[in-house]
Amino acid sequence: MPLLTLRPATSLSGRMARWGLVIVVVYALVAVLTPLMVQAGWLPEPNAGLQNPIYAAPSLGHWCGTDRLGRDVCVRTLAGSGVALQVVLLALVIALVIGVPLGMVSGYLGGWVDRLLVLLMDTLYTLPVLLLSVVMAFLLGRGLPNAAAALCVVYIPQYFRVVRNQSAQVKAELYVEAAQSLGAGPLWILRRYLLRNVITSVPVLLTLNAADAVLVLGGLGFLGLGLPETIPEWGGDLQQALTALPTGIWWTALYPGVALFVLVLGLSFLGEGLESWLSGGNAQRSGS
Repeated sequence: MPLLTLRPATSLSGRMARWGLVIVVVYALVAVLTPLMVQAGWLPEPNAGLQNPIYAAPSLGHWCGTDRLGRDVCVRTLAGSGVALQVVLLALVIALVIGVPLGMVSGYLGGWVDRLLVLLMDTLYTLPVLLLSVVMAFLLGRGLPNAAAALCVVYIPQYFRVVRNQSAQVKAELYVEAAQSLGAGPLWILRRYLLRNVITSVPVLLTLNAADAVLVLGGLGFLGLGLPETIPEWGGDLQQALTALPTGIWWTALYPGVALFVLVLGLSFLGEGLESWLSGGNAQRSGS
């Protein structure tokens, strides 16, 4: 009976993960192919618009219309996928590189090091995500590396907390105590035992944080604190579309908004599917 009750959940999680993976792969392909097509001349430059009419409706010449500067909305939406993935990937890699080692060291060493790091990370964790990102973006300025840095500060405490709790549990295992009694140093134990045990929960958190980071990046761009205007970015394009939306010019807001929504949906599906699949697999193993 336990196996039968787990099958529908596992099937649903598998479908969610597959659909999320398909969406993310499509966005990755668009991010790779769009610059190549622009360089080959098959697509216009995202910032080129002087020769185009402003606020032109969708047509065969401009499938998604043009914005207030005559720029092609379709090309800017496609190019924005690459920018979003670059910023989010860079931010999460930095958060992983900083948060995971700090969590392992804190959970393994304990003592005053653990208390100091927990106090620092809990302070950052209690701050609202968007507020902390806005403050960091305001201090660092606009730019792709600065936006990634403003985002990574938000997610470092999350990786720290997860890894630190698992490291404290693994530290009490008998094989770790046996390695310590044989003279193994902390660095060897961290690399040999703790890393491979605590890293299993990171992929789920990574995909869920990626979906949240896309939204936060869009919020920063909407507030004018994300990337420069010369870089196509969905949040900035949505902010510029607000002035024209009441006049019936809907296409400048629709396509960037849909692109943002679908990417967040795909990353959320992937993360939720992975989480359900892993938790279902653990429950099935424990039930058997």
